[in-house]
Amino acid sequence: MARAPGESTLLRLNRAIAMAGICSRRKADELIQAGRVAVNGEIVAEPGRRIDPRSDRVMVNGDPIAVPLPDAGHAYYLLHKPIETVTTASDPQGRTTVLDLLPQDIREKRPVPVGRLDYFSEGLLVLTTDGDLTHRMTHPSHHMDKVYEVKVRGDLGKRGLNVMRSGMRLKEGDKLAPVQAEVLWAKGKSSLLRLVLGQGVNRQIRRMCRDLDLTVLKLKRVSQGPLSLGDLPPGKWRPLSKAEIRKLRRAVDLPA
Repeated sequence: MARAPGESTLLRLNRAIAMAGICSRRKADELIQAGRVAVNGEIVAEPGRRIDPRSDRVMVNGDPIAVPLPDAGHAYYLLHKPIETVTTASDPQGRTTVLDLLPQDIREKRPVPVGRLDYFSEGLLVLTTDGDLTHRMTHPSHHMDKVYEVKVRGDLGKRGLNVMRSGMRLKEGDKLAPVQAEVLWAKGKSSLLRLVLGQGVNRQIRRMCRDLDLTVLKLKRVSQGPLSLGDLPPGKWRPLSKAEIRKLRRAVDLPA
């Protein structure tokens, strides 16, 4: 039977969500059945609904997602996200997104940002069309250290370092795992910290500093798992090397 024009690009909705690295296909079924997924502004309750990733707009929990095109081959990029840039595929407020920093030919491949860096943070961000890798890298069961350099103002002292290293409890009640923390330099009331995190608690560093009466002046992610930012300038990107891709996939127990 002949395939209708454009039919090859159609995807089941649950597979499209999984390819975007949001969650597993089974979890996507649950999100869809719970009424938390919309296609072109309409809530969809059928996981088997077919969508065209080239034209249909999919939103999960109110946030638009980028669905990689099927059968296009995977692409992997490392971006130095600058401050005042949103880590999403699009922004209803019209702010600059990380995808806006990429050339048109790469945007057309629909790479997905892996995890997030908040609006006023900068540093290493992976973008890829590899949904399996995205899901593994963002799932709590796959430990991948993230290293940050954080410039703060305030009286940190040995007590503050010990609290971070011991595993503090945030004022909202979140119990944090111990953080590797060291002072790279200190001058007056300002310090540059190196923090190594293994968790993925939302805005963890800023909330930790808040509870220790520290003001974050600059927050930069410098490495994630086997990847390092190096001297890549803010707003610039580069493709991952084959060796980096192999190391990254191995780090989350995927075949290299």
